[in-house]
Amino acid sequence: MFHLRTCAAKLRPLTASQTVKTFSQNRPAAARTFGQIRCYTAPVAAEPFLSGTSSNYVEEMYYAWLENPKSVHKSWDIFFRNTNAGAPPGTAYQSPLPLSPGSLSAVARARPLVEAQPNVDKLVEDHLAVQSLIRAYQVRGHHIAKLDPLGISCVNFDDAPVTVSSNVGFYGLDESDLDKVFHLPTTTFIGGQESALPLREIIRRLEMAYCQHIGVEFMFINDLEQCQWIRQKFETPGVMQFTNEEKRTLLARLVRSTRFEEFLQRKWSSEKRFGLEGCEVLIPALKTIIDKSSENGVDYVIMGMPHRGRLNVLANVIRKELEQIFCQFDSKLEAADEGSGDVKYHLGMYHRRINRVTDRNITLSLVANPSHLEAADPVVMGKTKAEQFYCGDTEGKKVMSILLHGDAAFAGQGIVYETFHLSDLPSYTTHGTVHVVVNNQIGFTTDPRMARSSPYPTDVARVVNAPIFHVNSDDPEAVMYVCKVAAEWRSTFHKDVVVDLVCYRRNGHNEMDEPMFTQPLMYKQIRKQKPVLQKYAELLVSQGVVNQPEYEEEISKYDKICEEAFTRSKDEKILHIKHWLDSPWPGFFTLDGQPRSMTCPSTGLTEDILTHIGNVASSVPVEDFTIHGGLSRILKTRGELVKNRTVDWALAEYMAFGSLLKEGIHIRLSGQDVERGTFSHRHHVLHDQNVDKRTCIPMNHLWPNQAPYTVCNSSLSEYGVLGFELGFAMASPNALVLWEAQFGDFHNTAQCIIDQFICPGQAKWVRQNGIVLLLPHGMEGMGPEHSSARPERFLQMCNDDPDVLPDLKEANFDINQLYDCNWVVVNCSTPGNFFHVLRRQILLPFRKPLIIFTPKSLLRHPEARSNFDEMLPGTHFQRVIPEDGPAAQDPGNVKRLLFCTGKVYYDLTRERKARDMVEQVAITRIEQLSPFPFDLLLQEVQKYPNAELAWCQEEHKNQGYYDYVKPRLRTTISRAKPVWYAGRDPAAAPATGNKKTHLTELQRLLDTAFDLDAFKNFS
Repeated sequence: MFHLRTCAAKLRPLTASQTVKTFSQNRPAAARTFGQIRCYTAPVAAEPFLSGTSSNYVEEMYYAWLENPKSVHKSWDIFFRNTNAGAPPGTAYQSPLPLSPGSLSAVARARPLVEAQPNVDKLVEDHLAVQSLIRAYQVRGHHIAKLDPLGISCVNFDDAPVTVSSNVGFYGLDESDLDKVFHLPTTTFIGGQESALPLREIIRRLEMAYCQHIGVEFMFINDLEQCQWIRQKFETPGVMQFTNEEKRTLLARLVRSTRFEEFLQRKWSSEKRFGLEGCEVLIPALKTIIDKSSENGVDYVIMGMPHRGRLNVLANVIRKELEQIFCQFDSKLEAADEGSGDVKYHLGMYHRRINRVTDRNITLSLVANPSHLEAADPVVMGKTKAEQFYCGDTEGKKVMSILLHGDAAFAGQGIVYETFHLSDLPSYTTHGTVHVVVNNQIGFTTDPRMARSSPYPTDVARVVNAPIFHVNSDDPEAVMYVCKVAAEWRSTFHKDVVVDLVCYRRNGHNEMDEPMFTQPLMYKQIRKQKPVLQKYAELLVSQGVVNQPEYEEEISKYDKICEEAFTRSKDEKILHIKHWLDSPWPGFFTLDGQPRSMTCPSTGLTEDILTHIGNVASSVPVEDFTIHGGLSRILKTRGELVKNRTVDWALAEYMAFGSLLKEGIHIRLSGQDVERGTFSHRHHVLHDQNVDKRTCIPMNHLWPNQAPYTVCNSSLSEYGVLGFELGFAMASPNALVLWEAQFGDFHNTAQCIIDQFICPGQAKWVRQNGIVLLLPHGMEGMGPEHSSARPERFLQMCNDDPDVLPDLKEANFDINQLYDCNWVVVNCSTPGNFFHVLRRQILLPFRKPLIIFTPKSLLRHPEARSNFDEMLPGTHFQRVIPEDGPAAQDPGNVKRLLFCTGKVYYDLTRERKARDMVEQVAITRIEQLSPFPFDLLLQEVQKYPNAELAWCQEEHKNQGYYDYVKPRLRTTISRAKPVWYAGRDPAAAPATGNKKTHLTELQRLLDTAFDLDAFKNFS
């Protein structure tokens, strides 16, 4: 009874009554149970009373009888009791007595052939108890599995103690039942080819399947086929068998993983390398996943991981040249390219090679990752989605992703949850990711009990029904088997799966850290722990798979490889970052073998193209499609704009997108509610008002052989979705990938992606990226949550020097400025300029992130219109839009020159006209804030020699553009004049939510801007 008491105390299964109810609801299992009872007695067909009776009808009654014997007719109650009691064939049924006044009482007095005895009901109860026992192992077997190689796991499942007597188990089974034979339900595969087993053997096999070095969490999955698939993989007897050749391969991979870390430790003992000691099995684990995936047809694997073990993965999985890794430890190495200096731990790699196991080509890409753990997760997903898209892999059979995680980060970082929730969304799914958690059982110095509220670090994966395979990392064969199953799961069901490698960290957080400060008992145990390579080698030697000389030869062979690579690494004098790129763009930076010219052609279009796009944008290109009446009016208004050769904001965007699609540029627009547009201006997806889920995207009906247009509403995530789109844009330079925030200030929850990837992308990761951020911005009295896209933050992170005036006579000055900047920041005031900047983003000979502060009220402002003439061939994006009114005709009489950007221009022109100051005040719009247009602004200042200079903005003084623009304007004019400020006072919040206060502040701003005496007191 030891086994039964163990299960009773630790597994806590469902009660027998609950199990009966479950069986009655689960027909396949119940049918098997019914069949079992028929096996014990005569076949139903042998009973005279049952001839011609529907077997389904009999089963229905049987299910009901199991739950409540009184729920069926007395004669059926007798029949089922006789059958269960073992009545001989043909005798279980008793003929009913003839109908007579006393017949009802006669039936009531009928007795079973075999008297009802305690063991009659117990037979049913025992079978149900066994079924409950099996289910308990499947649900909770992982609770008592031997997962921790240190044997000190502090995982707490909050199980309340169960009281059992010394003779009776929790299931009502006693020791005499251990040798009884029980038929097995269809929900288990422990029998193999056998349909019945003694209870003692049932328990033994269940413990072998669920309570050894593998713990399986899967019973929360609500798909019977998937649950059955997992049961078969882990319950089938003898399924986890390896050939001697497979064992030798596993040993060789462990040798490489272990000796690589030992080599680095010998050569650079005082250097941080974030080694893999304590989880050396990760390398063969990853290679197994890749091998199995390659066997199933995958030829491109994209990986993301934190810093621990990164060098080992680069060396032994990606197969980067060892000398390229070793030379990074040379402090005298000069950098040929710009870089952040932390190459070893964070940069990625792209490599195409032969997979030796499958003899097929495979491409491996390891995406760069910052120390912000898990930040690369959505980036990997986006890059994977893009690669699948470009190769037409609609089911994820050719391209897949593997994500590595630390246990503390997996549980603690919200981006993990956000990324999981993208996994099944139609426009974001990558058709399954294999997640590998390196479970150190500690986060830097923080104990798991202080780092998470869930028993396992992997519990977050349950939200998407991903199976979770926990495995003891000191059992390499168990790890390999789990990894094979994980790869097969992904290939079969195209859904996420988690492999939890329960291991330890032999050193501290890094090689210089002292873990005994905070985890003394844990590290006392670790100091005693025999390395997994030594343990596995001893096992194989004892099994006769290898002998000791063969093992030692394998070690010396790899040591020699490392030594030779170390010698070659000394010849490396210059660090070439090109060796560390995870997303090369072959052919993009050259044209006919020569570097591309640093020029940009006109971004204008012919009138025919503009008109065609406008006509499609104002129509429904699908027959029998009913749109909303309000949308009909919107499309009619668009059509009238086209007839008048005019565009508003939405139409300008349509024309930019449509023209690029014609040129073969794929466009992807993603974000919250982007299909319609937060402000109901875009309407790129039309919905049939009479047919559910029937939609039309007119943009995909523009040209016969156009590139595809993808517009997709995202989940309510900024961090995850922006990271995803960044990864998508990383895959190819020949795509325009845009992410739109619902309101501009919502980008702050994606600040990690902006700070770690987008802003320093080229400087830190040596990687260009052309992603576009559309951030609605403008002070309109809507409150602090829906006003400011925080332009001051983006401008503060620009890499241009405010105190240095560049060479304005340089050829192609504007293009070279763009090439040298880290990103481009614009705030367009006209739809035409918005059109041009979107097209310029693709026509440039390089890629830079583009930050666009888009409008809200200007979307429908009657003055915010552009004529076709502003968009024809020969036209370009205007970095600065100068004054073109009466003030420009007589610049000598202009007393004040106002500089501004964006929406406030329309407030200023309205006020100027109202005050009749159109000849005294000139207004110049800065459309491109960074890189700063020194050359054009110098021309403007020189044009108005007698004018005061003032910067006018609707944002508060400590926000917006003032602190960025003022020093650059002063540098432009050699500090010959002051640059005054007209705008709101400094404030902590971005805007007021009180309409009256908003208007009062706006009027004060305008009064200052047009009071020609306003700045005299500050002279």
